[in-house]
Amino acid sequence: MHEALLYQKMPNGVTRCHTCQWNCRINPNHLGVCQVYQNISGSLFSLNYGRTSSVAVDPIEKKPLYHFYPGSQVFSLGSWGCNFHCTGCQNWEIACPDTYERLFSSRTLLPEQAVNMAKEYHCQGMAFTYNEPTVWFEYTLDCARLAKNSGLYTVYVTNGYMTADALDTIGPYLDAFRVDIKGFTADTYKKLSKIQHWEKILAITERAKTQWGMHVEVVTNIIPTYNDDPEQLTGIARWIKTRLGELTPWHVTRFYPCRDMKDIHPTPIETLETAIEIGKGEGLKYIYMGNVPGNKSETTICSECGQVLIRRKGYDSEICGLENDCCRRCKSKLYIRLSSPAEGE
Repeated sequence: MHEALLYQKMPNGVTRCHTCQWNCRINPNHLGVCQVYQNISGSLFSLNYGRTSSVAVDPIEKKPLYHFYPGSQVFSLGSWGCNFHCTGCQNWEIACPDTYERLFSSRTLLPEQAVNMAKEYHCQGMAFTYNEPTVWFEYTLDCARLAKNSGLYTVYVTNGYMTADALDTIGPYLDAFRVDIKGFTADTYKKLSKIQHWEKILAITERAKTQWGMHVEVVTNIIPTYNDDPEQLTGIARWIKTRLGELTPWHVTRFYPCRDMKDIHPTPIETLETAIEIGKGEGLKYIYMGNVPGNKSETTICSECGQVLIRRKGYDSEICGLENDCCRRCKSKLYIRLSSPAEGE
């Protein structure tokens, strides 16, 4: 066990966690909402420090991140627990484990070991993914510090429900913030994720970009009857354009039935196409359709002149029209980070 970094001690042995926006008030010998922070004798401890549920070498496109070091390999780490309880979670076995046996018997990977493995496998970065990295905060912070000192980029694949204190603590060591925006109403977030105050996710995402200069990409998994109405899609697209910028990628992904939402049909392709049109109508320049292999929107095309910039097929990427982070033909500056200038030549 590892003592939590962001919490306060209160009277009668109670602790208040300040890692995520639940700000759980936790009585002695009890757990927070995430089920991986526990009050032990009046001090708060992380139960999952270094405990891995998943370790893999992935293409960065799998996160998905399309405008961030395209074509690079990223060392991906996941743990246990989540501060959301999504009814359609695809990773619910690790996000909401029904027993601690798997957590405490899982492989322990210390930060130094993780960074060394990333370099051993010739990865250019590290991503904290698969489950919510915020509830693995102390470990991800230690890893991110070491990774940056070793010349690796760092990525959070997150639901965005972290506190400003947590964001500002890890901000100097985090390069990319790939955030899920699940809907655009309180009712949608309550039904899908059982949370309140969903607007704070938007504020944290804006802070990641403006305060810390992180690369931001947004994913919306479009679920029929939950968040596929034009009002919510318009709200998300307008917020991205207004608060994050027109060059910010928006990934609209196809839902597939899972966990407690097996009665919901997969998202019709026409719904995803409508979302893309709504996004374009709101002024977004780069919108991608996800979970639909082979669709034409996989390829990045310059919004100004039509030049093919990055050609994709599945998770394979070919940089073919970039010069540094500009379109080779029209010289428009783009919101794309490259591994090195030479890869855009």
